[in-house]
Amino acid sequence: MLRSSPPLILGLHLLLLLGGANCSSSPTEAPAETTATKAAPLPPEFGAYWFQGKAELTSYDLEQARYGEIHKGEAALIFVTEDFSRRKQVKLDNPAQAPASDKVPVLKLNFEKKFLTGIYPYSILTSTFTPLELGTDPHTLKVSTSVQEWCGHIFTQLNLRKKEYAVSQKSYFESEGDSETTLPLALLEDELWSRLRLNPAGLPTGSLRIVPATAYIRLQHLPLQAEAATATLAAAPASNRFKATGLQVYKLTYTSGRSLAIYFESVFPHRILGWDETYLDKPGAKEPRQLTTRATRKRSLQLDYWRTHNNEHLNWRDSLGLSR
Repeated sequence: MLRSSPPLILGLHLLLLLGGANCSSSPTEAPAETTATKAAPLPPEFGAYWFQGKAELTSYDLEQARYGEIHKGEAALIFVTEDFSRRKQVKLDNPAQAPASDKVPVLKLNFEKKFLTGIYPYSILTSTFTPLELGTDPHTLKVSTSVQEWCGHIFTQLNLRKKEYAVSQKSYFESEGDSETTLPLALLEDELWSRLRLNPAGLPTGSLRIVPATAYIRLQHLPLQAEAATATLAAAPASNRFKATGLQVYKLTYTSGRSLAIYFESVFPHRILGWDETYLDKPGAKEPRQLTTRATRKRSLQLDYWRTHNNEHLNWRDSLGLSR
């Protein structure tokens, strides 16, 4: 287990020691880069922070747009490094026994939202698996999103193939049903959160085409496809909202009118302080309204949370300020 920051290559090999602890595919080959992203070596301090056998957990106060109103709730970002199978596209159970050609060290993000709409709850989880070495593996390998509420649940999964994403979608809506399709290789909004943590200076800026967040696509019942957008990276304006200085903001503005702004620390480890997502909220609304979903950080900690699953560990939720 790492206690100091090793050279990058050694650090990646040491991930093998952690893969077992951290929480239908054909082999994929790294295709040619088709986006404006830039790869860069991981900073020297990366290993000491990310390879110590713990995840970074951050809780947020959430104001979520849905049905033409804003609903209060909670969100959490769970970042953790682990070894991923290139062939099966799942976390390796025994990375030490896996062929080197099949192991891809990734930064996994589990992005959770929970909120109430009237009597019934919503629970949304997006899992994104982004390679640490974007120079050799420039595309996120897998994204899966599930949305559960009392009417039913829906699911979307993208798996990287050689030159496209295989897309599996399930839904309880008759108009959507179940489908197996493909998506031309493109930058994914879901992966930007992890790219930001790896190398914020390499985030794409200017005009680009990008696939909007899978959770947004499913909530708004839109087709999954790349859209035109403009991206900027700048110093964040001073604000009492985050109680911090030296922040940056990465903003996407789609030609459709939707926008996403992610606020984060300019210095390593580039923790995310919050975000704003603005769009015309249509489904289920009496009248479509331009609303802003907003999240603001409450607390952060590093923890091997997969070992804290007993009743005696409920106090960790208190440490994050999360409801039970």
